[in-house]
Amino acid sequence: MTPVEAATLGQNAITITLLLSAPLLLVGMAVGLAIALFQATTQIQEMTLTFVPKIAAVMIALLFFSSWMLIKMTDYTRELFESIPLLIR
Repeated sequence: MTPVEAATLGQNAITITLLLSAPLLLVGMAVGLAIALFQATTQIQEMTLTFVPKIAAVMIALLFFSSWMLIKMTDYTRELFESIPLLIR
């Protein structure tokens, strides 16, 4: 395996990781922003108010995106296993 191939494998792994985590992180960020605006508007500074809605939103997003995430992970894993004979020279 050449250094270029190793770097490509690492780049693909980071890309798939970011691609899979992006929807959940974006949902968590959007809900956090909405809660922060609500707290700033109403002057309610309760710490537990931020955690429960974010956790619920991320869980719902996980249920919604889980099939797409599973397809992406299995495709990447299949491509990785298929490329093993090409990497071992």
